[in-house]
Amino acid sequence: MPLLIKICGLKTPEALDAALDAGADMVGFVFFSPSPRNVGVQLAGALGEQVAGRAKKVALTVDATNATLDRAVAILKPDLLQLHGRETPERVVSVRSRYRLPVIKALSIETRTDLSSIRIYARVADQLLFDARAPRKATRPGGLGKTFDWRLLEKVDLNMPFMLSGGLDAANVAEALRITRAPAVDVSTGVESSPGVKDPDKIRAFVRAAREGEKARSGILTRFL
Repeated sequence: MPLLIKICGLKTPEALDAALDAGADMVGFVFFSPSPRNVGVQLAGALGEQVAGRAKKVALTVDATNATLDRAVAILKPDLLQLHGRETPERVVSVRSRYRLPVIKALSIETRTDLSSIRIYARVADQLLFDARAPRKATRPGGLGKTFDWRLLEKVDLNMPFMLSGGLDAANVAEALRITRAPAVDVSTGVESSPGVKDPDKIRAFVRAAREGEKARSGILTRFL
């Protein structure tokens, strides 16, 4: 399957247009007030309409209540929900059942022991997203521009889609794809000029680099077949 590219943390029409025009497959909108990428429900409706079916819409929340999720779903009408906090497997099941939408569950990775949760969440989520573990005093779990050791995923055998995130940018995404063979990548900080401010040139560069990395990876695999 072709590589899926998600541009997350969009909150302006200009940035969204840049992501859509560049060919992003998924566009993410953050509903989490401590984040500089928080979109808010009023703007989310207009941005959601702007997508107009050109990409899948993802609503990202962090340990959200049903009330918060209700508002996000009603205003954005997302195609997928991304749970980026400490949601338990039971909470994932509850959210999937309540909204009848596919759920992406983010898992924080720093050491090999963090991989132990993969099997548990793989049973209840539709897709997993691997992000770098935030520092202990961080006010949010992601969007910090931090990478993790991608080699930790080299021998992970998943029978489900997963997405690679955490500190990706145009300069390193090809290497990340080579090591992890991820079928999807997610970027936020790596396409910004400052926290929460998306740079259209960086968005285009990231999508271009990811597509080139996909071609290079496919070429390597073909030579071994």
